[in-house]
Parts: sequence; C-alpha cells; structure tokens
Amino acid sequence: MQFSESLLRLAAEAEKALAPRFAEFDEIAFQNTQRVLDSFRRHRVSDAMFQSSSGYGSGDKGRETLDLIWAEMMGTEAALVRQNITSGTHALTIGLFGLLRPNDILYSVAGKPYETLEEVIGISGEAGNGSLKDFGVDYLQTDLNADGTFRTEEILGNLDKLPAVKVVFIQRSKGYLDRKTLSVEQIGEIIAAVKRRRSDVYTVVDNCYGEFTETREAGHVGADLVIGSLIKNAGGGMAESGGYLAGSACAVELASYRLTSVGIGGEQGATLGQNKSLYKGLFYAPHTVAQAMKTAALAAYVFEKLGYLVEPRWNEPRYDIIQTVRTGSAEGLCAFCRGIQSGSPVDAFVTPEPWEMAGYADRVVMAAGGFTQGSSIELSADGPLRPPYTVFFQGGLTYESGRIGILSAAQAMLGTNPPEGKEPIS
Repeated sequence: MQFSESLLRLAAEAEKALAPRFAEFDEIAFQNTQRVLDSFRRHRVSDAMFQSSSGYGSGDKGRETLDLIWAEMMGTEAALVRQNITSGTHALTIGLFGLLRPNDILYSVAGKPYETLEEVIGISGEAGNGSLKDFGVDYLQTDLNADGTFRTEEILGNLDKLPAVKVVFIQRSKGYLDRKTLSVEQIGEIIAAVKRRRSDVYTVVDNCYGEFTETREAGHVGADLVIGSLIKNAGGGMAESGGYLAGSACAVELASYRLTSVGIGGEQGATLGQNKSLYKGLFYAPHTVAQAMKTAALAAYVFEKLGYLVEPRWNEPRYDIIQTVRTGSAEGLCAFCRGIQSGSPVDAFVTPEPWEMAGYADRVVMAAGGFTQGSSIELSADGPLRPPYTVFFQGGLTYESGRIGILSAAQAMLGTNPPEGKEPIS
C-alpha cells in the first residue's frame, strides 16, 4: 500500500507532537499490566485453569478464579466473566433485567443509551417483544450539559420525586451521540451524589470502550454494576467472544440469575475450552488498549490538520478508545470506512456498504477487517448515515497497523471528499 509523501510527512509530524501523549498511554498500560500480574500471582494462576469443562461446568476452577480476578480489576466484590455472552448489549441486558422489576424506573443520567439498547428498554420497537417496558419498567432520561457534565441538581431532584427509580444508568462512552466520553472521576462524583441522596438505588455503568484507558475503573468509585464486552478493550484482542458483569455481591448475584436461572446463577457454565483465551486476553488488554489509544490520537491529529472536526482533539484527555471524525457527507463517511477496510488484515478486498443493521435506527456503514467478527478493539470504523455523517473509529491491535489504517482512510477520504477549501490528495 502506497501513501502520498504529504500524508507520510503529516504522520511523522503527528508522531513528534504526540510523543508525550504516547508516553502517558504507555505509563497507564504499565500500571494496569502490573495490576493484572499482581492479581494473577495472588490467585496462583496455573495451566490447570485453562482446561475445558462441559455440561453444567460445575466446579470449573479456571472460570471461578477468572471471576475473582476480574472483580479485582474492576474494583468490585464479585464478577461474572462468560464466553457465551454475545456482546456488550447482551451483557447490559442481563444486568438490567437482573436488577429491575415491574413498576421500577430505569433512569439514564448521561443521555440516551447506545442505539442497540433502545429496543431492550422499549424506547423503540414493537410492543410485546419482551422489552423492559413490556415487563412494566418505566424509563426516564436526563441529558448531559453541553460541556459534557452531569445535570446533578436535576438528577437529584428526580430521585427525590420518584421513589420508583431503581437503577441509575451511566453510559461511559458516547455511543452514536455527539458528546464527550465520561472520565472515571466524573462517574465517581455522580455516583457519590446519587448514593448520598438515595442509597437504595443501583448505579450501573456501561463500561464498553473504556476499560484500561485509566488506572481506575467505575467499580473503584462505587458503581454497583460495571458491564462490558470481551471483544472490545477487555478481551485484549484475544477473546473471541464474551462479556463481563462486575459489581457488588448482591448485584452480581441478581444478574447471574438472569444469565442462567434463579438458584443456579454463576455456579454453572461450561467454558468449552475458552478459559485460556480469556486469561490471555486480560493479560494483553492494557497493552492492546494503549495501542488503540495511540492510533486514535494519531487519527485526531491527522484529520484535524486536514480540516475535519474531531473529538476528542489530539491533545485533550482521552477516556475511551473511540475517535470521531465529522466527515460532512454520506460519501465521506463511506470513504473513511472503505479506507479502514482496505488497510485491515482480513477482508481488505471487501467494500463496506450501508445496510439496515439490527438494533439501529438508521442505515449503518461498518468497516471491520478483523480476526474476530465485531471485535471493536481491532481496527474498525462505523457510523449511521445521518447528518453530520460522523464516523466512529476505534481499535488497532498494534499501533503500526493502526497507523496504516489511518493513512489509508485519509487517502480514501481526501481523494473523493476533501473538506471545504482543501484539494484532493493524489
């Protein structure tokens, strides 16, 4: 793959400017790797824990130990880590259905959740499909302020007026919204405020895309349930499926009853030979996340210099692996995804096209040339075909491959869809 000299010079300029940021990402990865290794040693991880179980999976030492390790990583009392959780949406559904009961209120305090949760909640979709709304759970939402901060007084006021609020839901990342990602510190502040006012509610954090981008997780600042996917940050590019729920012993037990059945919970679950990839994924995760953060920062610098609006900017704090670029047109969005796909290790010959994807309100175009289907920690990009045609870019198992993907996307975009006042790059 050949790139123009002007793009290569821009990438070199970016790396020089980003050197201090890259050092910060490496330090975070070092501290998180140290936490992982300390926990592995403490729990005496051995080859015997990688063995497979079948059937009920009762007494699977590897599964049980991994749950304990994940609880430590997330700063919680307990955890469920399972390869048969299909996605982050699935994991969140398990948690919400586990905690909520008829006549309860689910209160989202960081704006609308990710689009794939809308039908789960009952915001969209047909009546009778089994949503929370069908089971008598109401929904309330408070958006963030324009500067990305919580509307704390409004939130506390609603908690005072509505005793039926059972779950306060906080989505750490932006989803397909035009907002900033929340830091662990921000999440901790709103959790503390909520708990001072209403100690009886559960605080649930959608942690997808945020794991290991800081040295603390939401569980360290009091979240009752922290939920994520193993084919995003948490699996380090090694896990081929799965998700986790970590939190208080009570919250995790209730979620486990939704995962399996009441009375069984997390005591069963055959691992079917997947333990090793989950352990190895956790070991790799801090380093792999650092590679993805470097790739995202490079993208922010390159595309800002090329005239596009980006969030976050290259020199701003970064609390997840997602980088957005406002392409300004459907063709620009599709061109970006074509460039990422052509710079990927798998299916590089495929041309991404917009399609009606289950769970999304608009047609979505996705570039995902990864080894594991849907793995967002691998080089990927996607976005809904609606103004302002923002692409959501994430991942990169290695910085080197991420750099190639960014240059490929830039070349594809600028050849067909230069920002106003720019000439196409040849």
